[in-house]
Amino acid sequence: MTARTPHRVKDVMTQTVVAVGLDARFKEIVEAMNQWQVTAVPVLEGEGRVVGVISEADLMLKEELRDEDATMIGQGKRLADHAKAGAVTARDLMSSPAVTVVADSPLPEAARLMARHRVKRLPVVDERGVLKGIVSRIDVLKVFLRTDDELADEVRQEVIAPLFPVSRRNIGVEVTRGRVTLDGEVRDTALIPVAERLTRAVEGVVDVRCDLHGPTAAEPGTTRLTVARPRFSALRNGRPLSA
Repeated sequence: MTARTPHRVKDVMTQTVVAVGLDARFKEIVEAMNQWQVTAVPVLEGEGRVVGVISEADLMLKEELRDEDATMIGQGKRLADHAKAGAVTARDLMSSPAVTVVADSPLPEAARLMARHRVKRLPVVDERGVLKGIVSRIDVLKVFLRTDDELADEVRQEVIAPLFPVSRRNIGVEVTRGRVTLDGEVRDTALIPVAERLTRAVEGVVDVRCDLHGPTAAEPGTTRLTVARPRFSALRNGRPLSA
């Protein structure tokens, strides 16, 4: 049996994470991000609890606002940015509270959090808020690397078999580059939209074409003909045998 979809964040997250402490200095943070080629780092306190995140955007404020005077009229809307521009430690540079996701969360939840907060990655934490890994957009997209055979196998076992236990042998499941085609005759047509919806919910499916249909009925006005088979009799010396 093919392995099931990695439905949880912990199945796709990166476990090696570059993080800094609250007292990390500005230049140390830049050096760490440059060395590990990352665009954001979690900020930790105590035994590894995530209390904030520092992104490139937070650090860029020091360069962007270098020539601006925070006391000038009209700068009120950017007081927080000017405060970060003058900061020298992670404690004052970080965005807090951090947007995090629990390791056991389903992947769609991580995707929604990224979209809602407009971030490219999320620190992954346990129930205590302790850092366990990091998940990025590309990690969430890993489900689309599943093979066509894996997807077809899951659709047959997790969608078709439970919904159509009787007519499942008449249902074809074909997958081409993540696009699933369902074809065949089913007894209960009310379940056809359910099958399409559940197939779309399979992690890694790109699109679904549903050609399932109910039993084919005879056209009105047509007559079904029954052709009788010829009756054969045994012969002896050219004469039929008696019954």
